[in-house]
Amino acid sequence: MRVISGSKKGKILKSVPGNQTRPTTDKVKEAIFNMIGPYFTTGTGLDLFAGSGGLGIEGLSRGLEKVIFVDRDMNAFQTIKTNISECGFEQQSELYRNDSERALKAIIKRDIKLDVIFLDPPYKKQKLVSLLQSISDGKLLTESGFVVCECSSDIQLPNVVGELVKTKEAVYGIIGISIYSMGN
Repeated sequence: MRVISGSKKGKILKSVPGNQTRPTTDKVKEAIFNMIGPYFTTGTGLDLFAGSGGLGIEGLSRGLEKVIFVDRDMNAFQTIKTNISECGFEQQSELYRNDSERALKAIIKRDIKLDVIFLDPPYKKQKLVSLLQSISDGKLLTESGFVVCECSSDIQLPNVVGELVKTKEAVYGIIGISIYSMGN
């Protein structure tokens, strides 16, 4: 697993020990960033089920100013911390060991607006629709922001959740990607 493009292109990232996390493959990561960017001139991101931190770190490498990383697993937390440090992104990162719902509530309370949110929850504990609803209800996205959902390709996410509208979707083998933005 590596950083694909940007300021840290080619940097090798550590994986979370064990089999509790499923890192996003380089092929899928490249496809995601081609769908949403591929580069940024500014912005704040949230990597909600961060695992190794690969998606958020890729976003920082491609120009995001700041990324908030959240994972509740201690091994994942330590791996993200190491990867952020190895890439020199400590000043641009916030890292929290927390579950997704509590993390979203805390971000809503802080009145943070996000340009990109990466949602890649464990496939067996699928709760993307309720997370999308919380993001919509909390008005977490900037006007031009978007949510990237990664799930099993056999899951069909709704076209509209609250004020969020699915704008793109693609399938890469067993992985499905859906991109949501604010409907106008």
